[in-house]
Amino acid sequence: MSAITDLSLFIAAGLLLNVTPGADMLYVLSRGAAQGLRAGVVAALGIGAGCCGHIVFAVLGMSAILAASSLAFSVLKYVGAIYLIYLGVTALRSLRSSPAQIVARPTATLRTIFREAALTNLLNPKVALFFLALLPQFVSPHADNKALALAVLGVIFNINGTLVNIVVGAASGHHRRPHARSYAPCQMA
Repeated sequence: MSAITDLSLFIAAGLLLNVTPGADMLYVLSRGAAQGLRAGVVAALGIGAGCCGHIVFAVLGMSAILAASSLAFSVLKYVGAIYLIYLGVTALRSLRSSPAQIVARPTATLRTIFREAALTNLLNPKVALFFLALLPQFVSPHADNKALALAVLGVIFNINGTLVNIVVGAASGHHRRPHARSYAPCQMA
């Protein structure tokens, strides 16, 4: 008997969640739009790295602890909210600067973007609760190795989500990329 049930339904449900805008997608979109294609893709990869943490937590039962302990959930929720507020305030401060200051200000490094993206995902309690609520629905109650089945489902979800975010990051950053050649207007002979 297979440990995973209704895999195609799981993939469809996961993809619906992946394409729904949220904090992760907003971060990827904003980084791509602000700093270009590479920054958008690196942000998507950072979100994927953060999701790996949620997979490990779900497999180890950490998601169950967060759901059972209102204190643990509240701490994670508030730390995540404070971090997102910090990112928002930082973004607003950059908008208040004059254009000369914005140009002179160094942009975030790809390492910083990756780290911020991973933290944005890791500190999002909705992701932990999603794993707790959805993954077990697709694991057979008679499975010999439920932890392995949860891990496989988490990896499938993360791969699909990372691919969706890469598309979003690349699309939002594409217009920022310098074009290799410029096109002259058509001339009539």
